[in-house]
Amino acid sequence: MNDEYAGDSSQWAFGTGFEDPLAGVDTTVPQGVDPAELAAYCLMLGDDALIMSQRLSEWCSRAPDLEEDIALANMALDLLGQARLLLARAAAADPGVVPALPEGSPVPAEDALAFFRDAEQFRNVRLAEVENGDFAHVVVRLLLFSVARLALLERLRTSPDQVLAAVAAKGVKEITYHRDWAGRWFLTLAQGTEESRRRLETALEALWPYQAELLAPHTGFGVDPATLRGEVDVVLDQVFAVSGVERPGDAPPSDAGREPIGGTGRELPGGTGRDGAHTAALAPLLAEMQVVARAHPSGRW
Repeated sequence: MNDEYAGDSSQWAFGTGFEDPLAGVDTTVPQGVDPAELAAYCLMLGDDALIMSQRLSEWCSRAPDLEEDIALANMALDLLGQARLLLARAAAADPGVVPALPEGSPVPAEDALAFFRDAEQFRNVRLAEVENGDFAHVVVRLLLFSVARLALLERLRTSPDQVLAAVAAKGVKEITYHRDWAGRWFLTLAQGTEESRRRLETALEALWPYQAELLAPHTGFGVDPATLRGEVDVVLDQVFAVSGVERPGDAPPSDAGREPIGGTGRELPGGTGRDGAHTAALAPLLAEMQVVARAHPSGRW
């Protein structure tokens, strides 16, 4: 850790180099915390950030103008940084979660978790993985995702785990910008032209069923997302009221209960992304994201 950041547990989360993202950080599991539960919780949050980052990065060079193109790329990088730290924390808490690689492979634990797990081993919410649509689609997805994640990170700033608390302290600043960016564009599209509003409402109808998964109850270590519903609803209802868009009714995703797993054609009898039950969109996303690393499992980057 740089001397200038000594004594400030939030600052190391800005990056400590590329050798080990947790170098110089106390990764001792807090007393009374189950290491396996801590690792599972970090995997959930890390996978959310990783997959959402990948989807946002696909917008590079596709946004309506250069300013928004850069904004989307920077938000993808914010989430990628969170993912790296959270996956590294999961591996430090419980090394058993890290996939086995060829003996002598220099691939760090967080990269092994990102690039050498199959679709059914990921625990991200399905909202993050569904295929990109138009610009209204990315606005709605980012709004729903960031409002819930911001409420979660605000609670995690007081986590008994120092690593999670530090990630949350920095993440709150990042995700506040993500939420505000999405909220401003939501209002712009809602009050723009008939076509922009139509596209916004179409995106909202398609993505809203996945929103409930962000707030599904969670037992074990960490903040239970179900306790955040009130905070999340206040923000979303305010956005809907100001923009004049009607809040959708709650309904399960149209693909619930029949998610192809890992591109194999196997199906699970229900469940969510937290259970490893994913949409058909995740396997192709992972194939593209993981192809180079899997082709060179002993490579050094």
